Amino acid sequence: MNTPKSENIVWSATGVTDDDRRRVLRQRGCVLWLTGLSGSGKSTIARALELRLLQDRHTAYVLDGDNIRHGLNVDLDFSPAARTENIRRVAEVAALLADAGLITITAFISPYQADRQKAREIVTASTAPAAAPRPGHPFFEIFVNTPLAVCEQRDPKSLYARARAGLIPEFTGISAPFEAPTTPELVLHTEVNSVASCVAEILSLLNHNGIY
Repeated sequence: MNTPKSENIVWSATGVTDDDRRRVLRQRGCVLWLTGLSGSGKSTIARALELRLLQDRHTAYVLDGDNIRHGLNVDLDFSPAARTENIRRVAEVAALLADAGLITITAFISPYQADRQKAREIVTASTAPAAAPRPGHPFFEIFVNTPLAVCEQRDPKSLYARARAGLIPEFTGISAPFEAPTTPELVLHTEVNSVASCVAEILSLLNHNGIY
């Protein structure tokens, strides 16, 4: 947990409880953390899941990697240190959305195991200091485990072709590492399963864990 730069900051507790939000929203706030290579299908699944949840009258929102880098994280590059800061900021935002009762879906490559573990700790508040007793929320790591060869074949943004040509430095899977999750809550294989079936698996995970 990062320490505030100023000593004159006090945690402000809300008078609204998780139970209050659950009664109104008919769901429990949580974070679904989709991780995988570029082109694996993270964003496609995230958007399809968001739509399905809204059609079922649940409140959900997607935090997408490219969108976040157009605003909140516009100042960050793709160096290892910047990637770590990118994920830290996203985790903090996701925790706030989960605190508001939303089913929060993130779609980020998030290549480093340590960064994803830090995101889990931020959302679940498992390492929150006594001075900041922030609420914790369920965190589900979902590994979109699509082989590199399949991602390269898809290459929807022509990123792999550009990376192979040396035009994109520090590109995950080519010139930068991807550390696969070791104990994710769910693994999806988009090279053999449809988007609809992947969404159904995530809905089953949510239902099984009492999110709605």
